[in-house]
Amino acid sequence: MCEATLPPDAPQPPPPPPPPGTLVVDTGRGDRVGEFRGVAGPYWALRPVRGGPEWEAVPREVRPVDLTERLRAEIARRNARSSEGLL
Repeated sequence: MCEATLPPDAPQPPPPPPPPGTLVVDTGRGDRVGEFRGVAGPYWALRPVRGGPEWEAVPREVRPVDLTERLRAEIARRNARSSEGLL
């Protein structure tokens, strides 16, 4: 039996979604950091770390945050919470 192989330029399946709340980087929007909220059709719903409206990202253009991006996002989240008196 021969195995079916896809040509190298064939579309790859999207990556599996991360758990809700995971911090990710949307490279399709200038390396914008967001919190994964869920799947919206063919897109992933992301929310800004400081709060605000969600946006949709193409899953193939999303990657995990690195350590520096994670620290920056956590500081931004805490600063936003402290300015709202939510500490």
